[in-house]
Parts: sequence; structure tokens; C-alpha cells
Amino acid sequence: MFETISVENILRISAFTLIAMIMILWESLFPRREPGKKRLRWTGNFGVFVINTIMLALIPITAVGAAIFSIQYQFGFFYWVEFAFWPKVIVCIIILDLLIYWQHRIFHMIGPLWRIHRMHHSDTAFDFTTALRFHPIEIFLSILIKAIAIILLGAPAFAVIAFEIILNGSAMFNHGNIKVPPPVDSLIRLFIVTPDMHRIHHSIEPREHNKNFGFFLSVWDRIFGSYLNQPQQPQTTMPIGLEIFNQDSEARVDRLITQPFRKSRSYR
Repeated sequence: MFETISVENILRISAFTLIAMIMILWESLFPRREPGKKRLRWTGNFGVFVINTIMLALIPITAVGAAIFSIQYQFGFFYWVEFAFWPKVIVCIIILDLLIYWQHRIFHMIGPLWRIHRMHHSDTAFDFTTALRFHPIEIFLSILIKAIAIILLGAPAFAVIAFEIILNGSAMFNHGNIKVPPPVDSLIRLFIVTPDMHRIHHSIEPREHNKNFGFFLSVWDRIFGSYLNQPQQPQTTMPIGLEIFNQDSEARVDRLITQPFRKSRSYR
């Protein structure tokens, strides 16, 4: 068990480091928008990421741990139904991605959950570090939801590790401040979420930030009627963030962590 979790950590850290380096280079050479006050934002975003990493290391719940639980007890759908290995892996990745889509959408629909999730939306600019900016409570709830789903599915550990790497990598990619030629973007977004597609979700306009919930596969937004092709304003100048948290001080780690508990008017 510990060997599997150790392999997962090595793979995830290696993939994260490689993708982060690629995104830093890509954003530096071919930015889509003005980068904004990067030093201030990055300090807060990476600070929250460090807190979340420490928290995940301390809690006894992991995605791979849930898969190992299923193996030990032969519990879950794919232990009750015969399925070839690779189709099982692909189906598990697709189902888990669908789960993340609906989790994300529900966090926008329910008031207390939105107060937690809106920290992610309060970033006043948009780059790959925005993908690291999630409140610890949301991270905890997310890992709990995923763990339950993995156990019910009986998802193999390989599928879980692959999905975690895909999810983290695609999140950094589609939050990237990177220029993708429109014809290429149109082609890619038929299958996966692109930065131009997801950036709309971070628009300051509620009608727009309640669209395009997908993280990896773009099909869910089309199937469930939440797809928006383009924002009202140009991608390069469209205001990003939330009006109620657009002050520079809100980028500090302490302000980010306490944001869900501070009184403010309802804003969705």
C-alpha cells in the first residue's frame, strides 16, 4: 500500500514540476493577456498551495488509498462486473471527470459551498497559478468526494493515478495565460477544455462565470447546457475576478484563507 502511494507521490510531483516549468516558459514567451501583479498574486496562490499540500499529507484520505481499499475488500462496481483493464481505466477516468464537472457546478449553486469556492474566482488575473488557488476546505471536500466515488467504482489504482495527473495537468493548462491560435483552440476544445474556454468561467460577469465548468473534457458543458463559446468582451481585456474581492490586499494568504468567513453580500 505504502509503495503504491509513494509511487503516486513521485509521479504527481514529477508531472506537476514538469508542467509548471512548461507553463512558466509558455506564459513568458506567448502571453494571452497582461500578466497583472504577478509577484503579489503568486505569493498568495503558492502560499495556499503549500497549505493544501501540508493538509493533504496530514489527513488519512487519499485517492489512491481509496483505490487500495477497494482492492483489499474487492468492493466496487468494477469488482462485481467483468471488464478488461484498459476499458476499465478509460471509463473510470471519464466518470471521475464527470464527477468533477458536477462537483464544480454544485459549488456554484449552493450558497455555503460558493463562499468556499469563490476564493478561486477572486483572483484578479488568470494564469496557471490560479489552478493552485483553492480553499483548504474545498480541497478536503473534493478528496472526500473523490474517495467515495473511487470506492464505489472499484477504480484501479492506475486509473486513479492517471486521473490525478490528468486533472492537475489540465487545470494548469486551461488556467494558463497562454496564446493558442484560434483555429487550434477551436479544434482542441472539441475534446478538452482550453484556456480561452475556461477563462470565460473566470469573467467578472456572473452570467459568464456560471458557464464552462469543465476541467478536462469539454463535452460535459455541451451535454448539460453550460457551454459558452465566447465572452461579451474580448479575451485580452475581459475583467477577471469578483467585484467584492478585487483589492490587492485580498491576494494575501491570510485574506484568502479567511475569505469564506467574512461577511459580504451574496454574489454569484
